[in-house]
Amino acid sequence: MIVCPDCGIDNIDGADLCEGCQQPLAASNALTPKSDVEESIFHDRIRVLARHGPLCVESGTRVAEVLERMVERAVGCVIVLEAGETVGIFSERDAMLRLNTDAAALADRPISEFMTPNPEGLDMDDKIAFALHRMDAGNYRHIPIYSQGRLCSIISVRDILRYITENAIDTK
Repeated sequence: MIVCPDCGIDNIDGADLCEGCQQPLAASNALTPKSDVEESIFHDRIRVLARHGPLCVESGTRVAEVLERMVERAVGCVIVLEAGETVGIFSERDAMLRLNTDAAALADRPISEFMTPNPEGLDMDDKIAFALHRMDAGNYRHIPIYSQGRLCSIISVRDILRYITENAIDTK
């Protein structure tokens, strides 16, 4: 049996991916931290990053209202809900690529027309390295975070960079 270093689940010898968290087993076992910062990224959990609750809107919320809320709260994305369940995410990137210079003309349309549907989320107990991997592989900058199946936070690349910076300073 191979024990996943990320979630601790036993996996069958020779398995490429962990059955529990879908992390690559071979790559995880081969990585050796080269610094204290790398060590903390490999071992610390997302919960140390999750400092703020997500900004949430209903799927029928007007584009103009969503953009106003994002500016007011100085956030880079919102979670889109339907009946209390996550159905999408709308980010600065979506605004640039999907609204662009037509934002004023599209202001009264529902955000659901421009969101990225079904965003991948992670659990508070997943490792920071796993979040970095997901962000890189999925080419996105924000990830919804769940605890016991309930949306509780969102993390961004900026949160991870802040964490790395703080740890680099703490290790000097």
